[in-house]
Amino acid sequence: MNATAIAYALLPAAAAPLLPGIINKTKAFFAGRTGQPVLQAYCDLAKLLRKGAVYSRTTSWLFRAGPIVQLACAGTTLALIPFGARPALLAFPGDFMALAGLLALMRFATVVAALDTGSSFEGMGASREVAFSALAEPALLLSLAALARHTGCLSLSQIAAKLATSPAAGDGPVLALVALALFAVLLAENARMPVDDPNTHLELTMIHEVMVLDHSGPDFAYILYAATLKLWVFGAIILGVVLPGPAHGWAAAAGMLVLAVLIGIVESAIARLRLVRVPQLLIGAGTLSALALILTMG
Repeated sequence: MNATAIAYALLPAAAAPLLPGIINKTKAFFAGRTGQPVLQAYCDLAKLLRKGAVYSRTTSWLFRAGPIVQLACAGTTLALIPFGARPALLAFPGDFMALAGLLALMRFATVVAALDTGSSFEGMGASREVAFSALAEPALLLSLAALARHTGCLSLSQIAAKLATSPAAGDGPVLALVALALFAVLLAENARMPVDDPNTHLELTMIHEVMVLDHSGPDFAYILYAATLKLWVFGAIILGVVLPGPAHGWAAAAGMLVLAVLIGIVESAIARLRLVRVPQLLIGAGTLSALALILTMG
């Protein structure tokens, strides 16, 4: 493996914590505030890694294993995602199904760790997370299936290469529907507005944040870092759909920063949905992805 391949592999892992900083800075700009530094996530991770972890006597090994499994799953998904003009480190037929499975395992580890505390508060968040994921996962799978059907490829790297090298006249409607569906799934899967507010502390509206309240120190750092990697993975998939084509790694990274700004604009422009309205958003995303899949069969 040459130096270029190593750089392409390490760039997402190193740059992922930058995305939340750009999102928060964009939101602060629209709110007329200075906001946190763009590199605040790196400072938070460094601070948490220096601290010690506190464990309740009511928890078991499941609680301690949860953050490790989350980080392992998020890191593995990075190896399945092509970035720039280079294929993924782990590219094989059907790898998009492995990607969906890893994301599901990551969520399962979060939910099990939350339930292991025995807290009804965290159980409430876990229940909401599972209910919404039951609608988000079909939208994700249908979107990836539409891309596979449209390109005739079963690997994410092959899909990206096919979209880049041989664009078809009918790509526009299919890719637009898939991009919109994936963007809605990105907001839901990464606890962003209008589905969830990552900065909220209102008990009755928390979803993801409530499930990790009992984690501390390095465990909480693993969870935060895994969340940034997950955000990068979804962003890389959307970027490959919206801007298909051979691009240098730094150009693709610039596209990720633009996507982060777009997320910040969306969160600044719209309010959080009522919990009973979130399923409608996710069902809409699933409908768009299903329509994209139907168009590929024409």
